[in-house]
Amino acid sequence: MYDRCGKRALDVAAALAGLVLLAPLMALVACLVWWRLGRPLMFVQRRSGRGGRCFPLLKFRSMAVGDGPDEERLCGFGRRLRASGLDELPQLVNVLRGEMSLVGPRPLPPHYLRLYSPRQAIRLRARPGLAGPGVAAGRNAVPWPMRLELDAAYGETPPSLAQDLRLLALSLRVWLTGQGTHANGHATTPPFAGEGDGLPRG
Repeated sequence: MYDRCGKRALDVAAALAGLVLLAPLMALVACLVWWRLGRPLMFVQRRSGRGGRCFPLLKFRSMAVGDGPDEERLCGFGRRLRASGLDELPQLVNVLRGEMSLVGPRPLPPHYLRLYSPRQAIRLRARPGLAGPGVAAGRNAVPWPMRLELDAAYGETPPSLAQDLRLLALSLRVWLTGQGTHANGHATTPPFAGEGDGLPRG
């Protein structure tokens, strides 16, 4: 019952409530982004969702505009914004539109689709999430193979309310403590290089 209609109903109710209740905080973050980084305020990037379908993921911008490496474009303000998880709040709109869920595997770039092993591709059975198994385990600090295995394990079984609430609580703890904002030796996270990519690397 939860898988068929309860999860989506919870997503819609929570996204609506979140957008209303967090509107002042989102306005404040938008002002801070404008003050520290200028325009545009939003970072929009195509990501692959359920079944590999692409959609525009929304985030508050945390890096300077340019083509340089992440470590050059990511300032102290951007690092703090990413650590807090507040840059992800616009994704409540993605949840409301049905492109994402509150809980699920994090949406990744479309060019990763061809790199997944059959096991890793199981993650695409689930709607991608704002929070989820990869975030709960430690975000970008978790090596790609472990992160994608956690996603596959989530995607291969019908979701349950108890599981989603647990993952949401663990993800909130990760955001509140600011852990896992980057992989070891990287400003953010290295690109996924395909099956057998044992450790994060550039």
